[in-house]
Amino acid sequence: MRSGVVSLLLVTVFLLFISSISVLMAEESNKAAGDSVPDSGADAAVHIVYVDRPQEEEPEAFHIRTLASVLGSEDAAKEALIYHYTHAASGFSAKLTPQQVAELSRKLP
Repeated sequence: MRSGVVSLLLVTVFLLFISSISVLMAEESNKAAGDSVPDSGADAAVHIVYVDRPQEEEPEAFHIRTLASVLGSEDAAKEALIYHYTHAASGFSAKLTPQQVAELSRKLP
């Protein structure tokens, strides 16, 4: 029982660490790109999206396709994407507005 709690704690710490890295990467990316994420709006923020691992598709392609369904194009999805999570969890981080988060939430199971 104790090892399960320790494992859960380690996973939580790892995910928090990865989240902070993603936010820092997003901030650096925005500085380099001049905050030019399409349709991001002033209220866009970095979000981590967890998804089921795709069975017959590369995770990165699946993440782009999923995000493109909300942002309107693969180019916009690639521009907004910050990081792909493929080992400890399946998902991605991206800069999204609250409206885009709501739409993506409706599309994901």
